Amino acid sequence: MKPERPLRRVSNWSGDALSALCAVLAMTAAAPAAGGEASAAGETRAITVFAAASLTDAIGEIAREFTAGGGATGTDSATHAPVRTSFAASSVLARQIEAGAPAEVFISADLEWMDYLDARHLLRAGTRRALLGNRLVLIAPEASSVQVTLVPHVDLTAALGGGRLATGDPDSVPVGRYAQAALTRLGVWQQLAPQLVRAENVRAALEYVARGEATLGIVYRTDALAEKRVRIVATFPADSHPPIIYPVALTARASPGAVAFEAFLASDAARAIFIHYGFEPPPLRTSRSDSP
Repeated sequence: MKPERPLRRVSNWSGDALSALCAVLAMTAAAPAAGGEASAAGETRAITVFAAASLTDAIGEIAREFTAGGGATGTDSATHAPVRTSFAASSVLARQIEAGAPAEVFISADLEWMDYLDARHLLRAGTRRALLGNRLVLIAPEASSVQVTLVPHVDLTAALGGGRLATGDPDSVPVGRYAQAALTRLGVWQQLAPQLVRAENVRAALEYVARGEATLGIVYRTDALAEKRVRIVATFPADSHPPIIYPVALTARASPGAVAFEAFLASDAARAIFIHYGFEPPPLRTSRSDSP
């Protein structure tokens, strides 16, 4: 039998997140105390945003728009504040915040990791809300001809043809949790679990498929739309998994600039950017802590 080609580990996203965290820690140590005061050099204090990897493109553009002059308050201190971003799996970011990372705004790809910080009193009371929704899709490399209809007991093993299925690690990564729930609901989780590539975040799973190292993948629709080397094979039924909700909240250490940025996320300018990247309004079903 032909030996299976080992998968190359996709670790650049967590590496980037850790590098960004180190840079933020170093800069924060030299920055004024929280409160948004200008530095001795007259520079506006940077705002630190931690966001799920699937938000990389959208939040990056929104941050640039905010800094360039789209701030919610219309004041110079808000509209010209630089925004430092760190993107990784929600689990990684939540644990970094718990460990003392200087994040001021946190956007998770699920409710559980926001609940995790809420339970530890690391969020500013009254600031948590549901920001966005998304869809869960099955993807394949762009040149693949595989066709799948996602119905109960679908034969995804045959569709894989001995290959692997990439998604986030269901033990910690939100997209992996949604994927496990969907595959369980369809009655195929047990046979597919041994063929799973447990990526450290959704963008890593996307890259495995884009490089042809995984035959199929389960990611968010927005990630699939951002990668030309993959195509969407099918969309999972909405009732096959919990609603995909991105909550946002300020952390307990948030500065006035962070308050302005969090407000800007609800502006027409930010909403247009989210729509451009394929995000949707949050589903009506939220936890008791997440208001639409």
